[in-house]
Amino acid sequence: MTDRPLPASTTSAARRLAARVRALREARGWTCERLAAEAGIDRATLARLEGGGAIQPGFFTMGAVAEALSVSLDDLLRHARTAEGGLWSAGYEGRDIDSFVASLLTAQISMVADVRLTPISRKPGFSKTRLGHALDEAGIAYTHLRALGNPKDNRAPFWEGRISEGRARFRSLLRTDAARADLDVLAEHAAQARVAVLCFEKDEQRCHRQVVLETLRKRASLPIAPLA
Repeated sequence: MTDRPLPASTTSAARRLAARVRALREARGWTCERLAAEAGIDRATLARLEGGGAIQPGFFTMGAVAEALSVSLDDLLRHARTAEGGLWSAGYEGRDIDSFVASLLTAQISMVADVRLTPISRKPGFSKTRLGHALDEAGIAYTHLRALGNPKDNRAPFWEGRISEGRARFRSLLRTDAARADLDVLAEHAAQARVAVLCFEKDEQRCHRQVVLETLRKRASLPIAPLA
C-alpha cells in the first residue's frame, strides 16, 4: 500500500500515532536511524510517521515499524483510534512533564482541560505555554477553563483540612454564568473524547477539581477515572 494523505478528521489520530512511535523508540534508547534500520525502511519514511503530518506511511510500513518495536500492529494503532469519551482526574504534583505526557498517552487522552485559575507553575513544563507545546507535540489538545479555577481566598480550606468548607464555597462559585459556560464546554468535549481535568494536587480530595468532576458526573452522567 502506498503512502496516502489522511482526511482532516484523522489528523489528530496521526499525531497520536506519531507520539506513540516516538515514545516506544525513545523507551528503547534508539535513534530514528536505528529504528529505520531495524524496520527496513527509509529514514525519511520514519520521519513522516513520527511527524504526524497529512501524508502517512502505508499499512505494511507501519507493520514493519511495529515488529521492530516488538509490539503488535493492533497495539500500535489502538493509541491512534478515537476512544470513548469520559473524564480523567489529573494532578501533576510529584510528576515531571515527560512522565505526565506518557501517562496521558497510555490513557488515550485527547484533551487536557486546565482548571487552574492562573496556569503558571514552578515545575518545569507545566506553565501554560510550555505545557501546551508539550501536549501539542504528543497530539493532545489543550484548553484553559479559567472560570473553573479556584480563587486564592478559597485555597486555604483545602490545604488546612477544612475541605468541606472549601468545597461548599467553590460549589457556589460554579453558579456564575462564566463557570456554567465552561462546564458546558467541558461536558461537550468529554461526551466525545477522553478529557483529563488538570490541576496541581495529586490527591483529588484536596483539590477543587473534585467538585468540578462530581458536578459533571451528576449533570451529564460522564464516567470519571483517576489518571494513573
